Amino acid sequence: MKRKSKTFISLTKLSLRVMHYIRYMMATPGDEGQLINMLIKLINAKNTMEIGVYTGYSLLSTALALPSDGKVLALDVSREYYELGLPIIEKARVAHKIDFRQGPALPLLDELLQDEYNKETFDFVYVDADKDNYINYHKRVVELVKVGGLVAYDNTLWSGSVAVPSDAPMTSYVRNFRGHVIEFNKHLAQDLRIQICQLSVGDGITLCRRII
Repeated sequence: MKRKSKTFISLTKLSLRVMHYIRYMMATPGDEGQLINMLIKLINAKNTMEIGVYTGYSLLSTALALPSDGKVLALDVSREYYELGLPIIEKARVAHKIDFRQGPALPLLDELLQDEYNKETFDFVYVDADKDNYINYHKRVVELVKVGGLVAYDNTLWSGSVAVPSDAPMTSYVRNFRGHVIEFNKHLAQDLRIQICQLSVGDGITLCRRII
């Protein structure tokens, strides 16, 4: 009999709970959730942040990977979707690790930066939010993550649209944000404070290790 981990079981339950909702495609894919879980364990992260929560799949991946005294600050404009997945998070006994704050992320990040104590204190940050603000998020997050810490940005391949001509067939939704994702990828490549690695996991995830 195959051994199924607590992480696998909990994440599967969360996926099944929310898969019938109209915005299910916004959820972090399973392979990416596993990657996040492994990365957090590999770097022994304790203080983490997530920008863009939706129903909490990646949030649960993070919380399950953290030690008992680990924390994840979760920022999202909607508490409604978060509460869809909350019963699974609570059943997994990791809700105590989560500090959920509702509201636009930029003002919340600016509030964190006003306190010098918060700078360079986060081990890991995961961003899966509005693509037209990715550059603005990065400008703030890179000050909050410690040297040697990781920032992971989701959807950096954007359905593969970043690698095809602008007149290639694609949905209007993909086309509307394609330019923002391309601009963001270029922005990361020019940031000397980070070392980057883009992986074709999920819809593309770019890992940024702060080196300065």
